[in-house]
Amino acid sequence: MELRSDRMKTGPSQAPHRSLLKADGLTDEEIARPLVAVVNSANEVIPGHLGLRNVADAVKAGIRMAGGTPLEFSTIGICDGIAMNHAGMRYSLASREVIADSVELVVQAHAFDAMVLIPNCDKVVPGMLMAAARLDIPAIVVSGGPMLAGRHGGKDVDLDTVFTAVGKHAAGQMTDEQLCELENDACPTCGSCAGLFTANSMNCLTEAIGMALPGNGTIPAVYSERLRLAKHAGMRIMELLERGITARQIMTPAAVRNAMALDMAFGGSSNTVLHLTAIAHEAGADITLDDWAAVSAHTPNLVRISPASDYHMQDLHAAGGIPAIMAELAEAGLVDGDVLTVTGQPLSATLAKASVRDAAVIHPISSPYAAAGGLRVMRGNLAPDGAVVKQSAVSAEMRQHTGPARVFDCEEDAVAAILGGRIVSGDVVVIRYEGPSGGPGMREMLTPTSAISGMGLSTSVALITDGRFSGATKGPAIGHVSPEAALGGTIGLVHEGDPIELDIDAGTLNLLRCEEELAARRAAWAAPAPRVTTGYLARYAAQVSSADRGAILG
Repeated sequence: MELRSDRMKTGPSQAPHRSLLKADGLTDEEIARPLVAVVNSANEVIPGHLGLRNVADAVKAGIRMAGGTPLEFSTIGICDGIAMNHAGMRYSLASREVIADSVELVVQAHAFDAMVLIPNCDKVVPGMLMAAARLDIPAIVVSGGPMLAGRHGGKDVDLDTVFTAVGKHAAGQMTDEQLCELENDACPTCGSCAGLFTANSMNCLTEAIGMALPGNGTIPAVYSERLRLAKHAGMRIMELLERGITARQIMTPAAVRNAMALDMAFGGSSNTVLHLTAIAHEAGADITLDDWAAVSAHTPNLVRISPASDYHMQDLHAAGGIPAIMAELAEAGLVDGDVLTVTGQPLSATLAKASVRDAAVIHPISSPYAAAGGLRVMRGNLAPDGAVVKQSAVSAEMRQHTGPARVFDCEEDAVAAILGGRIVSGDVVVIRYEGPSGGPGMREMLTPTSAISGMGLSTSVALITDGRFSGATKGPAIGHVSPEAALGGTIGLVHEGDPIELDIDAGTLNLLRCEEELAARRAAWAAPAPRVTTGYLARYAAQVSSADRGAILG
């Protein structure tokens, strides 16, 4: 078998290279074997990444068992929860491109033959998948797994419970001591936060798109089953290399559509629209918001995990996990079972072994929560290029709503107004200049949405932004409004008190002002000065595309 690494290690002229590899402690026998990159995003900041060193050790054991030589390197990672509600969140989405670029740089520079990608949280998963598509070498993903739910007051709780409690505390419904007790209980183990938030949504989608072994998205971080999965991933990468199966052979247009269908079936984070769109672009399988709308229209919602219910990732795993959901979809012809996966077999082989073990967690295709998918694309004069809402987490009474705009030009001002009691039933909170370019970095808005919920307003107040939302967000929270305010989008023309009409069932979002009035406002509008003028974010703001295109760098 001809290896990519041979160009770096074979022949007399490569003696200096072999000398450096021997300085790493490698023997001639190890150098002669395929060199497999183990891309580990372990760090001591993100709870989801604390256990990744053990995962990496298991992966390397699997690679060695199958005759390869593993070499580990690291990438950065940002914890969205810790970065939330301050300037740090501007760096989260932007880190996705740095992660993809860093993997590309190291793998190409050292001529690795294959790679195992070890992410867990938020932007790390899509960043690594983007790199896999870009490099198109044998690759497999094995994540660190979800956190177990905490227990508090006899109920399962998670990070979203704490964010919501901040609003309750502000409303006088919770004492300092009660809030402290909850924060001590909510996140009891390492792993990606226990609900179907962005990290877990993306790790589940790695299974649907074929780039991870069954169980990758749902096996809890602290289960020994996770280490066995990692060893099997290490062994499997050697089979993929032997057979010449590369990432783009797996991440085909049909596989991308399978991932979109799963996303709609389990009501994942709205951030998946950004990330899967960007991954598809790297794989040459471009998708648009129109594609998302089409998949949503005919894919039923079968699963609701926190924040849409009291179930958590451990419950989904026990119920049969991602293969069980996809097997239900396959019954209705909603996924393509012929696509190749990293198992080395078509998806249908995995689904043939799957079964639903708890119909309360995974509804049968004949009895869905809703006939349409968990996410909904919305359009109208306020979002002519589109916006996205996690409709599976919206109560029936807020699926249609008209109310006065309460306008804020940054997240901090909106949060102060919400916690200060200045937002009332019926209002439509508008947070703008938080898009990919204008933010810059398209900050998540979990703090304001959780504050609205904690203040008891989630069934009477809507929130609209050109920023984005955490997967933990619930209620009528409409994000990704495109074009964004900083680029002249209509959201930048909204005045305090303007009536805004939203209809989630119809997929419409409109500012109820006549075209003549909007034209006059547009003529008077001027772009604001950039918030960041130096460093990486300034370069990012100048190059990033709009949210409807996945916030990719052009």
